[in-house]
Amino acid sequence: MIGLACVLPLLLGAVLLGAGTEMSARLAARIGLAGALVTAALVVVAWSSHAVVDIAWLPALDLRIHLGLDGISGPLALLAAVVTAAACTTALGDAPRGGSAATFVGTLLITLGGAIGTFAARDALLFVVAFELVLVPMWVLITRFGDDRDPVARREAGARFVLYTGLGSTLLLLGVLLLVSQSGTGDLGTLGAAHGRGLSTGVQVAVAVLLTLGLAIKVPVWPLHSWLPMAHTTAPTAGSMVLAAVLLKMGTYGLVRLPLAAVPEGFARVAPVLAVCGAIGIIWGGLVCLVERELKRLIAWSSIAHMGFVALALASGTDTGVAAALYANLAHGVISALLFLVVGGLKHRWGDDLLDTARTPLREEAPVTGLLLVTGLAAGLGLPGLAGFWGEIMAVVAALSPADGRPGPLFVGCAVVAAVGAALAAAYSLRVARLVWLGEGSGAPDAPTPAERRAELPVTDLVPGAVLALAVVALGVAPGLVLAVTDPALAAVVTR
Repeated sequence: MIGLACVLPLLLGAVLLGAGTEMSARLAARIGLAGALVTAALVVVAWSSHAVVDIAWLPALDLRIHLGLDGISGPLALLAAVVTAAACTTALGDAPRGGSAATFVGTLLITLGGAIGTFAARDALLFVVAFELVLVPMWVLITRFGDDRDPVARREAGARFVLYTGLGSTLLLLGVLLLVSQSGTGDLGTLGAAHGRGLSTGVQVAVAVLLTLGLAIKVPVWPLHSWLPMAHTTAPTAGSMVLAAVLLKMGTYGLVRLPLAAVPEGFARVAPVLAVCGAIGIIWGGLVCLVERELKRLIAWSSIAHMGFVALALASGTDTGVAAALYANLAHGVISALLFLVVGGLKHRWGDDLLDTARTPLREEAPVTGLLLVTGLAAGLGLPGLAGFWGEIMAVVAALSPADGRPGPLFVGCAVVAAVGAALAAAYSLRVARLVWLGEGSGAPDAPTPAERRAELPVTDLVPGAVLALAVVALGVAPGLVLAVTDPALAAVVTR
């Protein structure tokens, strides 16, 4: 089942790419939606049945196609499939700009196949190969199907995406090759169980530096973040959803599986730097969001801030920290997908997403769309009872009591900074709600005209938005559902 979950979206994506303009937009979107939903079902079956694929790949190099899901990778694989299904649903309404709908949906499915392979990979080199498979279709989504009103910005965003992620891939590959050559195996289970035994401190530090730096570019962690706002601003709505909820999660998942689990002593040396960078990213992103004029770009900067909490939690090195990072990872994926879905739809309808443009308040013009936006904003600011609260509060708690060998005062300082960043999140989220939901402070008319009333987003946006909003509430109300799944798997990555 797990092999089929990886192969099915790749095969469907190849068929759609081959069809090109000969396939109608609606048929392509339906195939993509069905493929993503079937993949989600296959992920659930493979995860619950502990299905494993272990096939010789390159016997001379002892490389194997080894796939399987556990409590850490299973929820992220399911998130990738669900968000891709939501992204394909948006293509049912409006045909993508810049190319055929079949090519557009095909790139989404290939991205999903690579993401499932990344989360399911139990071999370090297979992890790298699957990770790199995702980057090409994502580049196509940005450069070919991105905002057609500014071709120069679209090309620059694609070039910056390739340069940054290419550098990250190079560092990641070097780190994996060094780890595999020194340990004698690429099996992630064996590497995680060994916890670095047999590797000298110098080798562990070198591997941890290469892996952490390469994956930090892909998360991204401050100051390696500058490619993300431009990519999100240019990418189509579906591309932004997948980028935020799938691609970024692959980077943080890699930090858990590789440096944290395989070379814990080396990662402990790198962790203080990662914690400081994460804390700065929280403040940096929050301050930018307070003054950002473009709504979609604001959501992109908020992702950098939220990923700072994940980096800080992982750097703490404790059970609580890793659990917080995994939960925040999942929560941010759902929240960011919801926000980009709504904001992208509003940008398409308005023609721009400038916050200082006079518009009718959403509460009067489109109350359902506005409710989805407010749900995402409330979850993003960490409101108790919604998905964003638990991961971030647990990250702060974990930073207050880091693992042995980490500088306590530095982590306490980072925890204080993170708490201030949470307050900034409340400030910029309420600012957006005031301008867009209430219509205050932007010169918007007092009341909508009859033609403006009920100008909701199309059903193809509202239905997946409602599903994502329900997931935001469910994760906030019942966090134990996720923690009960992830906690048993933490023994494989956290050195007690």
